[in-house]
Order: sequence, then C-alpha cells, then structure tokens
Amino acid sequence: MIKGFLFDLDGVIVDTAVFHFQAWRRIAQKLGGDFSKAQNEQLKGVSRVDSLTKILEWTGTTVTEEEFKALMELKNEWYLELVTRLSDKDGLPGAVDFLHHAKARGIAIALGSASKNAVLILDKMNLLPLFDTIIDGNNVVNGKPHPEVFLKGAEALGLSPAECIVFEDSIAGVQAAKSGGMSCVGIGTPEVLGGADLYFNALGETSPEELLRAL
Repeated sequence: MIKGFLFDLDGVIVDTAVFHFQAWRRIAQKLGGDFSKAQNEQLKGVSRVDSLTKILEWTGTTVTEEEFKALMELKNEWYLELVTRLSDKDGLPGAVDFLHHAKARGIAIALGSASKNAVLILDKMNLLPLFDTIIDGNNVVNGKPHPEVFLKGAEALGLSPAECIVFEDSIAGVQAAKSGGMSCVGIGTPEVLGGADLYFNALGETSPEELLRAL
C-alpha cells in the first residue's frame, strides 16, 4: 500500500533552470560575449566549475584563479536573487494543487533533490510546510542514479521503499527510484524517461487518487 510521495524538485515542482540560464548569460555578457539557449543545454547537469570553464572558452576569455572564483560566486549571487522572487504562482502546471491534495489525503511527503537551495526555493513558494522531510544535496554523498536520496527520504518518513512513489523528470532520477525498489511517475515522455511506471507531462494531468488506484 502506497503511503508516501517523494518528489524531485526542479522540473517536477518548479523550473529554476531558466534562472541558471539568465545568471550564466549575465556572466557571459560581463565577459564581453553572449550565451545562447542552445549553449545552455550543454550545461545541464554540469558542475558550476565546468560550466564557467565552457563559458570562458565560448567567449574567448582568460581569467586568473581569483577572478574565476569571483565569477562563480557572482553567478550564484545572481541566481539566488532570482530564486528569492519565487512564489507559489511559479509552480509547474498543477504541481502546487497536487501537493496540497496529497497532504489533505494524509499522504507522507518528502523531497529528494540534488539542489542545495531546495529549502530556500520551497520556502519562497510557501510549500515548506507541506513536506514532512527534505533530503537534498546537503544530505547525500551519492548523486542520482544512486538511490541514496530516495532511500533516505523513505527512511525519514518511516516507510519502506515499496510504500513510496517517486516523481521524477530525469532518467537518472527514474533509475534511482527503480533501483531503490520504488514505484516511479515520470514527468516527461517514455522516450526520454524509459523505466518509469507511469508518465505525465505535468502533475496537473493526474491526481493523488488516480495514482493510488493505478499503483
């Protein structure tokens, strides 16, 4: 019997990828160049150090080690400035309502995200009280597709993996959920997220009741 929902954050509840793009673009422009959405696609899942290294290559810029560190800090400052403007109106389609409905049904709710800004983001969206536990980039050693983040989430909820559904928008996240022995709802398409149990384009396309019946 399903008793808990474990959510990835970015791409499931909210889309902060656009904030990373805007912050990196400001860095590129500061260096005298620019930064396209096509180039941004090459930075998804890439560390901040490697992302800045690529932008320096694209803009043909050379900097000292101190300047490199300063640029990384500046990018993060600009990103966090954008995050502070978030509200519950910025959730992906149906995500906020889905969370409220799940909470009202008495379902245990956890976050399982690699983001180190997860608490800040959820707080700005007024969603923090809905979560019974938060496991993020500050709490895990192994990143997805290792199941650590979800296993810790289930444990914190006092549930077995078989009692949990994971909501994910990345193939690494789907693999983490399945290798951890959990059901998985893919937010995306089967072509991209092979291995999930069900697929939706957004949480607004389903409901907690429907999922509890299906899984």
